[in-house]
Amino acid sequence: MTVAGYRPNRIAEEIRNEVLLMLAGELKDPRLTAPLNVTEVRVTPDMRTVRVFIQFEGEEKERAKTLAGLKAAAGYVRHELVERLRLRRAPEILFIPDQSQEYAQRINDLLSKVSPPEKS
Repeated sequence: MTVAGYRPNRIAEEIRNEVLLMLAGELKDPRLTAPLNVTEVRVTPDMRTVRVFIQFEGEEKERAKTLAGLKAAAGYVRHELVERLRLRRAPEILFIPDQSQEYAQRINDLLSKVSPPEKS
């Protein structure tokens, strides 16, 4: 892989840092009161789409409200990322709920229900 091949990964890490800063205090939407954590950021190789995986606590109704607040703030986040990171093109920002912990917990629960094989 060439040096230029690492650029999306480097940009993804910088976007993660900037989005964390914005979530920490810059976004004033009242729907964003739940504690949020950016677990991963994926940037497409053409740098046109950014997927930001967000993990947050709460009930389903509160999660939906928080996700709506994040989608409403996507334009502001997009503008700020272009300004701060000096990107040529403004990427589309997609906020996606990260459900990997719930998935892992479900697998662990299922595995704990299975009895171990009998040794002969």
